[in-house]
Amino acid sequence: MAELLYRLGKFSARKALLVISIWLIAILGSGAAAVFAGGKLSSSVTLDGIPSQDLVYQLQETFPDAGRGVGQAVFHKADSVPFTDQERAEIAALLAAVQQISGVNQALDPFDAQASLDKQRADLAQGAKDLAQGQLDLVAGQDSIDEALAELADNKAFLVEQEQAVLAGIDQVSAAGLPGVDQLQANLFEVQAGLAQIQVAEEQLAAAQDALDAGKTEALLAQRSLDSGAALLDAASGFGIVSSDGLTALANIYFDVQISEIDEALAGSLVSLIKDLTPSSVQVEFSQSLVFSLDGLLGIGEVIGLLVAALVLIVMLRTFIGAGLPVIAAIAGVAISAAITFALSSVIEMTSTTPLLGIMLGLAVGIDYSLFILNRHRRQLKSGIELHKSIGLANGTSGNAVVFAGVTVIIALLALNLTGVGFLGLMGSAGALSIVVAVLVALSLVPAVLGLAGMRVLTKSERAKLQELGASQDASPVENTASTRPVLANRHPILVMVSVIAALGILAIPASSLRLALPDGGSESPDSTANKSYNLIADSFGAGANGNLVAIAQLPESLEDLEQLELQATLATELSSLASVASVLPAGVSESGTELMFAVIPEDGPTSESTEQLVFDIRDLGAELEQSLSVSMEVTGIAAINIDMSKKLADVLPLYLGTVILLSLVLLIVVFRSLLVPLIATGGFLLTVFATLGAVVAVYQWGWLADLFGVYQAGPLLSFLPTILIGITFGLAMDYQLFLVSGMREAYVHGKSANESINYGMHLGRAVVVAAAIIMIAVFGGFAFSHLAIMKPMGFGLAMGVLIDAFLVRLLLMPAVMTLLGKSAWWIPQWLDRLLPDVDVEGAKLERSHIQA
Repeated sequence: MAELLYRLGKFSARKALLVISIWLIAILGSGAAAVFAGGKLSSSVTLDGIPSQDLVYQLQETFPDAGRGVGQAVFHKADSVPFTDQERAEIAALLAAVQQISGVNQALDPFDAQASLDKQRADLAQGAKDLAQGQLDLVAGQDSIDEALAELADNKAFLVEQEQAVLAGIDQVSAAGLPGVDQLQANLFEVQAGLAQIQVAEEQLAAAQDALDAGKTEALLAQRSLDSGAALLDAASGFGIVSSDGLTALANIYFDVQISEIDEALAGSLVSLIKDLTPSSVQVEFSQSLVFSLDGLLGIGEVIGLLVAALVLIVMLRTFIGAGLPVIAAIAGVAISAAITFALSSVIEMTSTTPLLGIMLGLAVGIDYSLFILNRHRRQLKSGIELHKSIGLANGTSGNAVVFAGVTVIIALLALNLTGVGFLGLMGSAGALSIVVAVLVALSLVPAVLGLAGMRVLTKSERAKLQELGASQDASPVENTASTRPVLANRHPILVMVSVIAALGILAIPASSLRLALPDGGSESPDSTANKSYNLIADSFGAGANGNLVAIAQLPESLEDLEQLELQATLATELSSLASVASVLPAGVSESGTELMFAVIPEDGPTSESTEQLVFDIRDLGAELEQSLSVSMEVTGIAAINIDMSKKLADVLPLYLGTVILLSLVLLIVVFRSLLVPLIATGGFLLTVFATLGAVVAVYQWGWLADLFGVYQAGPLLSFLPTILIGITFGLAMDYQLFLVSGMREAYVHGKSANESINYGMHLGRAVVVAAAIIMIAVFGGFAFSHLAIMKPMGFGLAMGVLIDAFLVRLLLMPAVMTLLGKSAWWIPQWLDRLLPDVDVEGAKLERSHIQA
């Protein structure tokens, strides 16, 4: 490999214009692919295989409308004067215009929706009054019937007695042969006629009783329906679309596709139309889903980070050509990898974080890898090596180490696919692509530019000194670079080891309270419309209105309308009785009638601990309902997805961390032919990870130094941040381990003592490692001040990871522990030593074979 890279370096230097032209074509070609491929990125993160996400897919079948993407426009009267009729009419007209945009399914007028809700409440109140009056009328009717029946009973009893008396008189008169029978028979006819009238009246009263009973049944059903409606409205009592003070109105805009599929151009045109048509007296803000954009990717923070990196290069190399080359090379590599990634987004669904991670990594690693080769080339030129040979040697020695380091980072990033988390694996693959391009740029484009630059990579004084001394062509470029003065870790190993471990242990303490979630509008810049809309909604409708939960009740069978309504009321009441619930709304019934949907609005925001607990409470309630009513219940929504995603990532994290540690051990055993050095390196890596997570939690979750780092809302960390930090930090840690310990190994093999070899390797490699670390910290730190909220904790975490690993673990802890171990640090069983391949990472054999040529 070293010989091949040596030849590639010399070829690139001699055919510089050809190589540069090829790279320019690659940049233009990838840029054209990005422009014409029509790629698009999503601001939402989805993870298959978790209950809340599976429920989303289920809703797309049972509740097709629920699968529609939704954005929100928030209209607000900052002058504290409620909306006028004219303003309401203009807002209704603009929403009607929005609804005509292709891709928009529906744009709800908040004032109509609020009026409809108010009418339902008024109708329910009037219905209760009417039912109460009807029930009074039924009671009065029953009293009238009862009185009439009692009177008829009395009259009937009297007439029956009269009938019996008349019949007895007729019998007596007839037996005695006395006159008056005719009169008695006439009396009997009158009595019987009266009884017949009573019978008719009884039948009429029976019919009236039947009608009254029917009315009672209807009233009972109406009462049940009214009670259910009252329970539902009571559960939804805290819900509103227009604020109670009349100053804020929330318009929901529904799309034909899911939120992750909304086209940025569509969202942009919609936002522009609403802004243009909104009355000048009304403030309008938009939800995060409508305004996400990658425009202005490199903000002031990122630019400052690049400037700091350039300043470090100028201080270290003292020439503008030398300082500018690594930056230009890194930008060229990032341009290609980012363009390819964006082009691939036209056929692969990916989140907006995917190319951003690649850009961040490409800039930092691209500068460092170019610096390693450039620094080696400068040292060789100053020792008298001929220009093209020096470029070839730099490519075959430091370039060989760059390949090895790059492969390490690439493997760590590709290993993210082992997690089974699709978007995370895709981010790792995109990051790996940026590393591949950075390595190729460092191995070909950098030598080409070095060939054109010639001796100008040295300062004038360095070139003059070289001509004056006439340095020997036989000098080794690394022979006299290492001081014999012991480094701090050599002089006080126990003090250094205890101090570093104690400091990292303290720094890791906050990691014990780590919480994970996805960012919401509250984490955006206060100047952003997403943050303003989030706060307007929170102030006017409660923080929970920014992230409703959706509960789905699964019934064993469909029910009649009234039974279904009563069950809805029962479930809504049960849900509203849970802690931290602001309101519950019935949101629909599936066509089969076996699924009931409820919108549950929490009291607090979607990333709050109380809302996360509410998700668990709803699931516990579902278990209880399944026992009592045979009704199962599941929940989805931002908080539910946060919980399930965090659990999924937590479950796969041990597998990923174990894979990375195993890779670390195998890799370092092969390179350094030692058992204890890899263990020390891996232990240091674990300390770096925990300390880094602790620092991130302290700043972004606890809010320490929030103003300094532009943390607008302290809260849970990005759900996939720990996994990303582990992967990238591992790759970078192995880079620094490689550049420092390979020199120690080379010195130890050539006869230096264990302590002398540690001191030699530290003096030989620490300058370039320090410079490389500062550059990475600057680039990553620039992203910590990004205008994109999702990149802030990632940039800060990576900057802290590099700071901790390079300056505390690799430059202090690792040599201190190795000093205490002495020569046993390099022990390896002979049978294993025979099995291991001979990996000449630093290209020492190449250097010995060509240095005299």
